[in-house]
Amino acid sequence: MFGSHLSIAGGLHNALIEARRLGMDCVQVFTKNQRQWRAKPLTDEQVALWHQHVHDTGISEIVSHDSYLINLASPDTTNRRRSIALFREELLRCEALNIANLVTHPGAHMGRGEEAGLKRVASALNRMHRELPGLSVTTCLEVTAGQGTSLGYRFEHLLRIIDQVTEPGRLGVCLDTAHMLGAGYDLTSAAGCRRTLGELDKIIGLNLVRVIHVNDSKVPLGSRRDRHEHIGRGHVALEAFAVLVNHHKFKSIAKILETAKEDTPDGRPWDTVNLDVLRSLVTKRQGQKKQGKTRRAVRKSLPAANSQHR
Repeated sequence: MFGSHLSIAGGLHNALIEARRLGMDCVQVFTKNQRQWRAKPLTDEQVALWHQHVHDTGISEIVSHDSYLINLASPDTTNRRRSIALFREELLRCEALNIANLVTHPGAHMGRGEEAGLKRVASALNRMHRELPGLSVTTCLEVTAGQGTSLGYRFEHLLRIIDQVTEPGRLGVCLDTAHMLGAGYDLTSAAGCRRTLGELDKIIGLNLVRVIHVNDSKVPLGSRRDRHEHIGRGHVALEAFAVLVNHHKFKSIAKILETAKEDTPDGRPWDTVNLDVLRSLVTKRQGQKKQGKTRRAVRKSLPAANSQHR
């Protein structure tokens, strides 16, 4: 199940229309302008239009990503108050739009220490769970690259949050291949990817993975930096992507691209090219197991890059 993060410019439903045009199975969206603290309430018309397009496009596997302004680990009283209020709004918008999974970065401790930051995240989630009982939305804690004082660059960080939340059933995990590589998890080979998934399963459990961001990385293993690249052009091995897309635990979950929205030199959307590459790595089963394209064939099929991007 493959898709991409798409724009909601001109209306939330436009992301669904574009996802269907590009032949995607799922989609990720912001439910508001992610650069602003305030958000106009969703109108009944917007909600109805959204649900109509979900029905018309057949795209029902939808993920939301919360605003990058939110920092639930913030030690600053004002920033924490605003972050909790905005995250609460994100949850309510997802509930109204019937979006099952809301991805969030665990936040940054801003020099106060990782343990204190993780406790603040869990405390904020506990508060929202008390204030918003019965919501069906799952909050997916995303693995980060570990830039600055960011939390979430170790699987153990996510476990510490989950263990301190009184309703852990309302939490899940979002993997990001570029972030994981930056954080030091080996995705430079199929064997490295299998070891990483084994570690994840031992620490948290693969059953908690609800979303995967499938991004290549401009920067190498352990860089602690977050720079996305098109699939097959960075430091994440195609063999590692193949392990992920063929894992039986991940078959029915959304695998979302967060790569640059641009066209290849021959005019094709890079989203389409990236999705074609990922789909070509999927193992087919027709009686006997039949592998998809060889990695060498996939690499040969990649178009030339035409720009630098984040």
